[in-house]
Amino acid sequence: MNSFVYDIPTRVYFGPDQLDNLGKEVSAFGKKALLCYGGGSIKKSGLYDRVMAQLKAAGMEVFELSGIDPNPRVSSVNAGADICKKEKIDVLLAVGGGSVLDCTKYIGAAAYYDGDGWDILLDKVPVEQCLPIVTVLTLAATGSEMDSGGVISNPETKDKIGRMFPPMQPKVSFLDPTETYSVSKYQTACGSSDILSHLLEIYFVPEGGSMYMLDCFMEGMIKTVMKYAPIAMEQPDHYEARANLMWTSSWAINGFAGALQNCEWTCHPIEHELSAIYDITHGLGLAIVTPRWMRYVLDVTTAHRFYQYGVNVFGIDPSLPEMEVAEKSIEMTADFLFGKLGLASTLTEIGIDDSNFDIMAEKACGGGILQGYKPLNREDIRKILTMCL
Repeated sequence: MNSFVYDIPTRVYFGPDQLDNLGKEVSAFGKKALLCYGGGSIKKSGLYDRVMAQLKAAGMEVFELSGIDPNPRVSSVNAGADICKKEKIDVLLAVGGGSVLDCTKYIGAAAYYDGDGWDILLDKVPVEQCLPIVTVLTLAATGSEMDSGGVISNPETKDKIGRMFPPMQPKVSFLDPTETYSVSKYQTACGSSDILSHLLEIYFVPEGGSMYMLDCFMEGMIKTVMKYAPIAMEQPDHYEARANLMWTSSWAINGFAGALQNCEWTCHPIEHELSAIYDITHGLGLAIVTPRWMRYVLDVTTAHRFYQYGVNVFGIDPSLPEMEVAEKSIEMTADFLFGKLGLASTLTEIGIDDSNFDIMAEKACGGGILQGYKPLNREDIRKILTMCL
């Protein structure tokens, strides 16, 4: 069993009315704040006004960066970093979903770099400093509120890259499930697919990549997503459902459950190529890819983990043959994603053909081998993508 270090220096305020502490927390880092957000939904919901009232009451001088895209662009990173340098920003406040949070993290890092922020994503620049980041979450999906990573797109090169740098860990995060009541049925489904994928990426690991306690923890969170996502979709203001999804989102990817992981993620690198070129919703792409990846890697050497997944998550009869249970677990995963969540089940349905599969497969494995639960080369990844058509 591998050794590990676990450290999450993020203070979390969870629940309604916790926003009353926002001014106090943000002002602890200085007097100049850059407020980062997306297309304006926070203004329609009234969250923007509540945030601004808190900041003004705390005596903050506030600058703004709006228009951050769902698949955040490096152009927004550079624009935000320019504001930070020009105005001598002390603290960053990200209000929105994972895309806003991810972009804000790289703004905080790029504020200490004089070149193109994309250099950070290319790992050409060490991230040793980052402006302090406070987040107010409005969508349960990426878990960015409790981790040090983020994913940024470059439309010019058609690349989408994710990195993790400890200095980008948020200092404080505000999680109020009621702020997700206005999230649409489709975005709730996509967000839930993203949460589920984070868990499956760390659940399916080779021998020695987990422990019984962590397996139970992950299986419980997987069942939580499968129980509450359909409820939240049908009853948007169901607090219990929204709260369970929000907290599961945070813990799915904050490093606790995957502490012993000894392999690379697989579905995320493949999906990043889809959304880099076609700008699709991340959770949708993951939903389409995941069951096909499962089917592709299932064999006699991997079946036992799928058997455990099927028995403990779906309650499949453990007396059945191992391979039968494994295959049934994949069928039930697909049924959840495409049946209960109602997401498109193929790339063809969303207008994507195989014209870019070669370059996508090459990039997904970095031109070599993607060392996931089962190692995959370029041809393996192309076959998985073809299964998605």
